[in-house]
Amino acid sequence: MTRDPGRSGVWAVVPAAGRGTRMGSDVAKQYIQIGGQPLIAHALQALLRHPSVEGAVVVLSPDDAAWPGWQSMADKPLLTCSGGDTRADSVLAGLAALPDSVRADDFVLVHDAARPNLAQSDLDQLLERGRNDPVGAILAAPVRDTLKRAGDDGGIDGTEPRERLWRALTPQLFRRLQLARALEAARDAGRVVTDESMAMERQGLRPLLVEGSEDNFKITTIADLSRFAHVLSQR
Repeated sequence: MTRDPGRSGVWAVVPAAGRGTRMGSDVAKQYIQIGGQPLIAHALQALLRHPSVEGAVVVLSPDDAAWPGWQSMADKPLLTCSGGDTRADSVLAGLAALPDSVRADDFVLVHDAARPNLAQSDLDQLLERGRNDPVGAILAAPVRDTLKRAGDDGGIDGTEPRERLWRALTPQLFRRLQLARALEAARDAGRVVTDESMAMERQGLRPLLVEGSEDNFKITTIADLSRFAHVLSQR
């Protein structure tokens, strides 16, 4: 995993302005302690230990009083800014807060603060393939379960074919200005986008799918926390 001397590194935007209310915790999900560190620390370390990642902007809630005040991690800079009401607003704020050294056509990673188990080999593949694609790429995993379509009464209305379905993961990798324009266009149209790729797709673009590990799961429930605690215990 050596850095290509002919290719510059990338910066990351980590939206962390949400509350994660499904956890039922008194503290925001990203600050729940696990393995002696807040969850967000694990997610940031997974990003910043990669030699091609130069730094990160963490997007915080304007009233966030729990941020530890880190200014660096893994000897790389950590910047912060305030986010908005939606994920798209927060990512836009993070893109605007990137240092001037990140040019308009440079690729930028966007990674969930609640995905602490990113594999370095997956990030290798995303950066290698995504930066060679005209649009960019996302980590994703093929759907392997049988999918059922539910009716209003809770009964099964049908079974959906899964052969071409993938679950979107993060990081997602796009050019700074192109992503910002796509997110702004979705916002101006009143469309809520649930990930960055959706905004790009609305522009008629086709990001590349890069298969990533099923272990790159998002922490949304107490069971997910237990799963990650087990992962940490096995390292």
